[in-house]
Amino acid sequence: MIDKNLYKITPQILELSELNIATNYIDPALYKKYDVKRGLRDINGKGVLAGLTNVSDVRANMIIRGKLIPQNGELFYRGYNVRDLVNGFSNDQRFGFEEVTYLLLFGRLPDEGELRSFQELLSNYRKLPTDFVRDIIMKAPSRDMMNTLSRSILTLYSYDDKADDTSIPNVLRQCLQLISLTPLLSVYGYQAYRHYHDGKSLYIHRPKPELTTAENILRILRSNKRYTPLEARLLDVALVLHMEHGGGNNSTFTTHVISSTGTDTYSVMAGAIGSLKGPKHGGANIKVIEMFDDMKKNLKNWEDREEVSDYLMGLLDGERFDKKGLIYGMGHAVYSLSDPREKIFKNFVKLLADEKDMTEEFKLYELVEELGPKIIAEKRKMYKGVCCNVDFYSGFVYQMLGLPKELYTPIFAIARMVGWSAHRLEELTQGGKIIRPAYKPNAVDQEYIPLSDR
Repeated sequence: MIDKNLYKITPQILELSELNIATNYIDPALYKKYDVKRGLRDINGKGVLAGLTNVSDVRANMIIRGKLIPQNGELFYRGYNVRDLVNGFSNDQRFGFEEVTYLLLFGRLPDEGELRSFQELLSNYRKLPTDFVRDIIMKAPSRDMMNTLSRSILTLYSYDDKADDTSIPNVLRQCLQLISLTPLLSVYGYQAYRHYHDGKSLYIHRPKPELTTAENILRILRSNKRYTPLEARLLDVALVLHMEHGGGNNSTFTTHVISSTGTDTYSVMAGAIGSLKGPKHGGANIKVIEMFDDMKKNLKNWEDREEVSDYLMGLLDGERFDKKGLIYGMGHAVYSLSDPREKIFKNFVKLLADEKDMTEEFKLYELVEELGPKIIAEKRKMYKGVCCNVDFYSGFVYQMLGLPKELYTPIFAIARMVGWSAHRLEELTQGGKIIRPAYKPNAVDQEYIPLSDR
């Protein structure tokens, strides 16, 4: 029996909270005075150089005559333009997740034999310990699937006889297993949640070894195990576009930081998941969907440019939706003219919208994509341009695929497990020092006062 009183915010907690806030306040002017890069980025959004990586590269600017000029965004995995990778496997009517996973982990594209062998290896690892679903996932299922996923991964530590072995062969084995198992842990966690919290029927489907990661996700999620080829291919593209994004994003940096301490793989990945769970990082596509749901309810004519513009103005003025003053899915820390992932994704999104008879919704997204950056530029003083990011369309795709919102961020984690693995292996290979940034102390020295004199 849970004592609900333990979770209440009491008057004493409120009083202590006010004291805590007052104690932790730091004058924002001091950050400028001491040239502190808040968020490890300068005022122009440029990140503090904290390391070197061969895994991927994000390009959003070029230097011309000594000046930094924004350009259309480009994303490279191990030197390959992601656009070329997606076009390559898509033109061949192949799935790309396993192939690009091989590239990110081993630095080159596999030949047919290597790819087939690697796919079999991942398939063989797609097996949970005996009774793991019953004993771990089904017990006290969380309302948040990212917490469930983190707990499951931490528990896998107990089943691994070499859990603390940080040699490259062993960590590679652990990473490959987690890449294979994260889809199962995510979907099974959701099935337990909907059964125990929503009273829905419980079904646990086993993955099929001959299917790809994207196909198996749809198979084990749906009660009838059915999906169309286009659905599976679009989910596959989504996984490829989300699996890696440079070393500077929060969860990947978290992977480097925790790996540098010499701890185990399971702890590292649980930490990265905790980072990705945050709405400022991995949960943005849910807000996009909710914003569009509100928009569709309140717009009389989805094609009326003036009416849509007025709604977007209302968003920025804090009068619409959640009143946070944001147009979700717009803007990125690095990209200013365009997010290459969004551009690649959009071509596939239209195909699925046509198949699902949701072309009207797609046209509304296109209109917001066109009007949003202009309205933001008019109403906000921006140091760089604003463009749609990958989250703008990804939530719409997941909605068309019938994926529950509870799985939107875990899908991101399924993909990003590949990037985290590549960066963890890279950090361990360097054998570097523990990552330890500097913080300037700002407290005033105090004389100790005996308790009786306070």
